[in-house]
Amino acid sequence: MTKSAVQVKFPYRYDVVGSLLRTQALKDAHAKYNAGQINADELKAVQHEETKKIVAKQVDLGLKDITDGEFNRSWWHLDFLWGLTGVEKYDYHKSYKFHGSKTRTDNAELSGKVAFNPDHPFFDSFKFLESITPDGVTPKQTIPSPTMLFRDNRSDNWSKFYDTWDQYLDDVAKAYHETILHFYELGARYIQLDDTTWAFLISKLNATADDAKAHAKYVKLAEDSVKVINKLLEDLPDDLTVTTHICRGNFKSTFLFSGGYDDVADYLGQLNYDGLFLEYDSERAGDFTPLAKIWNGDQHKRIVLGLITSKSPELEDKDAVINRIKQASEKVPLDNLALSTQCGFASTEEGNKLTEQQQWNKLKLVRDIAKEVWNVD
Repeated sequence: MTKSAVQVKFPYRYDVVGSLLRTQALKDAHAKYNAGQINADELKAVQHEETKKIVAKQVDLGLKDITDGEFNRSWWHLDFLWGLTGVEKYDYHKSYKFHGSKTRTDNAELSGKVAFNPDHPFFDSFKFLESITPDGVTPKQTIPSPTMLFRDNRSDNWSKFYDTWDQYLDDVAKAYHETILHFYELGARYIQLDDTTWAFLISKLNATADDAKAHAKYVKLAEDSVKVINKLLEDLPDDLTVTTHICRGNFKSTFLFSGGYDDVADYLGQLNYDGLFLEYDSERAGDFTPLAKIWNGDQHKRIVLGLITSKSPELEDKDAVINRIKQASEKVPLDNLALSTQCGFASTEEGNKLTEQQQWNKLKLVRDIAKEVWNVD
């Protein structure tokens, strides 16, 4: 059975991006662990207990797919990358400069050839998530896109381990492919690859339009990203949904990148994902014109409109959001659209500037609007 013949189940009409605000109990446990007051097993016990609570909350909201809130990690991307064979943690001594805030200085670098790690800690985390997910609900696993290895100096020393850049890219794609297959073997049927690279490229491709040499560098990054992503997606099981979230940066309610999708729309349209989560919560994202290229006429693919912001507590106007969905449907058929918040609520453990209740109110609004627009349960 081909992918196009499989009935689209996910992304669901109202979907959850991934991360959720860390509970106070989890924050307190991390503080005690860092102070040496509890051990790793005691920390994990608290993490599991708090994960149960936020899974139950998502189920109570009626979400058809749920996540563990990324309660098993500090960073949305680095914790996963550190778990791959051939990648290790180091202090970059520089922070990511968000608009109005700076992050910690953790980073990742190559320590050998990149490969699948059967003992990656995320596998145990998924097994726990699946064990507490009730029947009729799908556990969704989020991981960073492999493109996150190509940026921020993480691949600077690739030539120590590879004769060519293409050999390195092939290994990255293979490591990801095998990782996704192992998640599938553990029961995963919905996996999302989170990616800030495309928003980074939006800013760089536009800024270097008059500098051919600099522009070519970013075109190469875009082309390599398409190549690696599509290679890792080859020959995956037909009943496995793999999506991506195109993120513009999310740290303490701040952001990294601005600009419409025009400069990357052709590349995004080449990606063989089952769905793309696109941030559209502010004018920084531009208009809906590029949607037609991004969807690219693929009847199997869903575009998830991130029209509800996770960065502020104020609830959006329901009618205004419905009107924007109608506008988007002029570019992509309504049947190929869905709704979510523009990002998760805590891409890092610090979290955005709103309360847990305000977070749940946002997700409830996503659900209520989607039920009305698409007439779903």
